[in-house]
Amino acid sequence: MVIGDVLKANPAAIKVIQKYFGQGCFTCPGMNMESVSFGAMMHNIDPEIIVKELNELE
Repeated sequence: MVIGDVLKANPAAIKVIQKYFGQGCFTCPGMNMESVSFGAMMHNIDPEIIVKELNELE
């Protein structure tokens, strides 16, 4: 799922995204084009860790 869509679907996801990707993610144009998995790979993080935390928010 695209990072921007994750944030629209669940505003609480902002804490998880900020934790792993930093504050700069919210001003990056890629936020509306790049998936959580792609962002995780760009930050050298296992995407499963982030997805697990995002799913726990629901």
